[in-house]
Amino acid sequence: VFTGGAGELLARTGVEADEVKAKIGRYGVDPARILFENESRTTYENAVFTRDLVRPQSNQRWLIVTSAAHMPRSIGVFRRAGFTVEAFPVDFRTPGDEDRGRLTMRATSGLSHLDDAAREWIGLLAYWLSGRTDTLFPAPQAN
Repeated sequence: VFTGGAGELLARTGVEADEVKAKIGRYGVDPARILFENESRTTYENAVFTRDLVRPQSNQRWLIVTSAAHMPRSIGVFRRAGFTVEAFPVDFRTPGDEDRGRLTMRATSGLSHLDDAAREWIGLLAYWLSGRTDTLFPAPQAN
């Protein structure tokens, strides 16, 4: 399943699922083997619309592949929507522990990271306060 609509609340440009469906054959994957959800605009809608599309069963495990920075919120809303999920984070924004405390000579780089982090932290808080997740900091389940 690939879930991703326009990603914008007001405009409907650049529908992610449609773009992936049009291009995935170039990588040797038959798009007919994938279900595409293309109406969602938010992470919450990704979870709800995907749930309605696939009707997850309690004995099934689902893998979420998304940006590492976005993973906690994704985990929380998909669990709340009825999925048993495991995380596969991608798109890491820093190289890891060696990046901790490293100063950058480019203020715009630091501000960009701060902007991304603030969006996710505000999203986590908003989703928790609105009941879209059941915990403020959703984490992967221990096996």
